[in-house]
Amino acid sequence: MSLYDIPLTTLSDEPTSLAPYKGKAVLVVNTASQCGLTPQYSGLARLQFKYAEKGFTVIGVPCNQFGGQEPGTAEDIQTFCAAGFGVTFPMLEKSEVNGENRHPLFVELVKTPDADGEAGDVQWNFEKFLISPDGQVVNRFRPRTDPESDEVVTAIEAVLPA
Repeated sequence: MSLYDIPLTTLSDEPTSLAPYKGKAVLVVNTASQCGLTPQYSGLARLQFKYAEKGFTVIGVPCNQFGGQEPGTAEDIQTFCAAGFGVTFPMLEKSEVNGENRHPLFVELVKTPDADGEAGDVQWNFEKFLISPDGQVVNRFRPRTDPESDEVVTAIEAVLPA
């Protein structure tokens, strides 16, 4: 199954998929509002602003599996992200990224190894997966990798369509 065919739901409970992002570079990130890594939202928002016109988007996927750090409702999450961090990128519904109820998107994403060659479960909030414009997962960055690090920015710039 192509990543573009996996049914998704937005944070505002609308059906969607990655199909509208065919031909674009996409950074999928599992997020949480009450995590020590939550300030990464600011960097993700800046990446969105910097590269959106070049065919790039961040997509956030709230997850409450790590220390219960995303307990809020969809409305709470949306308000927190917009007001606290200026998030304008798309956010999906709260989803599980590990375990037997892992969202089908993450079933596919976790097959991709990180820079050390390790695939498998998401380690914590703010793990990042870079999808190329042709729908291939080309990079995986672990949670502590800053979204604006040279490593991430270089990878994004390498797959920008424009």
